[in-house]
Amino acid sequence: MTDHEQREPTDAGGLTHIDGSGRARMVDVSAKSETAREAVARAVVELGPALVDRLLRGDLPKGEAIGVARIAAIQGAKETSRLIPLCHPIPLSGVEVAIGRCGEDAVEVVVTARCRGVTGVEMEALTGAMAGALTLYDMCKAVEKGIRIGPVELLRKVGGKSGTWERQASSEPPGPRIDP
Repeated sequence: MTDHEQREPTDAGGLTHIDGSGRARMVDVSAKSETAREAVARAVVELGPALVDRLLRGDLPKGEAIGVARIAAIQGAKETSRLIPLCHPIPLSGVEVAIGRCGEDAVEVVVTARCRGVTGVEMEALTGAMAGALTLYDMCKAVEKGIRIGPVELLRKVGGKSGTWERQASSEPPGPRIDP
């Protein structure tokens, strides 16, 4: 088998990121049609009620964490293809970030990523949400060591051949989609 034959796509149980020899590969998307695409993801950060209040007031030793986390989320979305090995670089047309209370003891980072392209922006939205959540963790860890992150989840995706997908309601308390 030649090197070219080994790189050809395989059905391998629907795993498109694996070549005929079982090696990881970046999927060729050159034949796909360009469409408007959008993805919304969120990451929940459990801080405890007192720390949530301090965070929302901007009363932390490291400063105003929400603004820093918002910038980190945007940067995370922009850098996704550098962080996740098989992701395509995507020309993002917009990234929106909302950070707000989620129940009494948590906040959520909600990231909406948009582009016009041949592949989806789910990974950009998820990476952005995680970068924002990790930044909140970093900004709050001096006050509380027991911070937890999760769930991190895709809420909705629009565009491409598969159209629109939306997560069904979960048992997680819904949080606001606007900044405090």
